[in-house]
Amino acid sequence: MKKNKKHFHKKWEVSIIELSSSEGKRYKVTRSLPELHVSETKMFNSKKEARNKFNEWLS
Repeated sequence: MKKNKKHFHKKWEVSIIELSSSEGKRYKVTRSLPELHVSETKMFNSKKEARNKFNEWLS
């Protein structure tokens, strides 16, 4: 599962990636501003929390 969307005003790129391992699933949510080479990443154990952060960063 990977989704990318661009923020309308700030031109942030936001992505969510599902990572699987022997310990279970984790979700990585990243937002980046490619023009400035700046990014921020958060890791979550819960898909719901990851989705909430993804939606928060888009608004």
